[in-house]
Amino acid sequence: MDIKGWLKKFIPWWFLSLYHFILAFFGALIYGFPSRKLKVIGVTGTNGKTTTTEMIAKIFEEAGYKIALMNSIRFKIGQKEEINALRMTMPGRFFIQRFLRKAVNSSCKYAILEVTSEGVKQHRHRFIHFEVAVFTNLSPEHIEAHGSFEKYREAKGKFFKAVKKIQVVNIEDENADYFLKFPAKKKVTFGLKKGDFNLKNTEIKLKIPGEFNLYNALAAFSVAFTLGIDPKIAKKALENFSGVPGRMEEVISSPFKVIVDYAFTPNALEKVYQTLSTIYSLPSTRLICVLGACGGGRDKWKRPILGKLAAKYCNEVIVTNEDPYDEDPWQIIEQVALGAGEKARKILDRREAIRQALKLAKEGDVVVITGKGCEPSICLAGGKKIPWNEKKVIQEEFQKI
Repeated sequence: MDIKGWLKKFIPWWFLSLYHFILAFFGALIYGFPSRKLKVIGVTGTNGKTTTTEMIAKIFEEAGYKIALMNSIRFKIGQKEEINALRMTMPGRFFIQRFLRKAVNSSCKYAILEVTSEGVKQHRHRFIHFEVAVFTNLSPEHIEAHGSFEKYREAKGKFFKAVKKIQVVNIEDENADYFLKFPAKKKVTFGLKKGDFNLKNTEIKLKIPGEFNLYNALAAFSVAFTLGIDPKIAKKALENFSGVPGRMEEVISSPFKVIVDYAFTPNALEKVYQTLSTIYSLPSTRLICVLGACGGGRDKWKRPILGKLAAKYCNEVIVTNEDPYDEDPWQIIEQVALGAGEKARKILDRREAIRQALKLAKEGDVVVITGKGCEPSICLAGGKKIPWNEKKVIQEEFQKI
C-alpha cells in the first residue's frame, strides 16, 4: 500500500477533510484571493464538463473578452495555453490559486473551471468566489471513491450550495430538483424541450454531432446570456465551434471512418454508440469498437456494463488496456469482456488492439475507440506513466495497412 492509501486507511476522515480545507485557505491566502477580481464559472456533472467549458470559453472570446480556462484537456490564459498533463481535471488548491492569480495578472475578466466531485470532497473549490455554477447531468460514477451514488451527488451538491449568485441547471436531468433546491440569487434552467433555454426558443445548429452536445451548447448559451453576452454572438460562436480534441473526433475519414472519444462511463459510452448508430446507416455499416476500463479500484461495477453496451451496439468488440494503475490489466480486460460475451476479442496491447480494429474495417465501416480521448499518457502501477497519443497511434497504424 502506498503512503496515500495508508493515510486514508488510518487517519480519521474529519482530520483529512480539515487538512484539505486548511490547504485551500492557505492557497488562496498566499496568492491574494485572486478569484475576487474575476468572474469564475464552474461546470460540474458526470459528462459534458470539458466540452461545456470549451464552448463557454469560445463564446466569451468571440465577445472580445480575455479568458482563463482550466479543464481536463488544457490550461489557457489569454493566448497562452498548455496541455493538462497532470491527469487531474481539477488540480490541487495551490495550483488552482496560482492559475487564477496568473489570470488576474494577465487582465482576464472571466475564468472557466471544471469542478469535480473529488475536488469538492477535498475542498479544492473553497475560497474561490464563483459567479456561476453549472450542472450538466448526473449518472453513477466514482462510487468506490464516495461510497454511494447519493454521496457522489452530495459532493456535487456541496459545490452548488457554495455558489450563491447564479446557478444553471439541466432541467431534463432526473437529478435537477436536487440541484435546484440550493439557494441562489438567480436560477436558470435549460433542456432540449423544457427550461428557460431550449431548442424551441434558442435555435442552434452545431457542426459537431450528438444530442448530448446540444445540451452542452444550451448550458453554455444559458451562462453567456445570463452574464450579458449578446445572444447573436453566443449563437455564432457555438455554430462555429468545431469540437474538442478526443471528443467524437474523426481521425480517419476514408475509406472507413475512425472516431476517438473520451467516453468511459456507461451513460457516455451508450450516447456515443447511439449517436454513431443514428448518423451512419447501421447495420449496413458495421460498427467496430475498441474499449477498456480504468484500474486502481475505480468503479469496478461498470466494467461488465461497458462490455454489455459494446456488444449491444457494435458488430466487432475489442477489449484492451486503458489505465490499469496498480491492477492487473488482464483482470480488468476479463471483467469488461465478461459483459461483451462471445463478441469480445481480448488484446492487452492497446496499439495492437487498434491495429486489429483497423484491419477488420472495410469501406464504409466506422471504428470507434473510446476511453482515452486526447489523454497524453497511460497510467501504470507505482505512479508510472508512459506517453500515449491515441490519434497519432491510429494514424501510424492506418499507414501500415
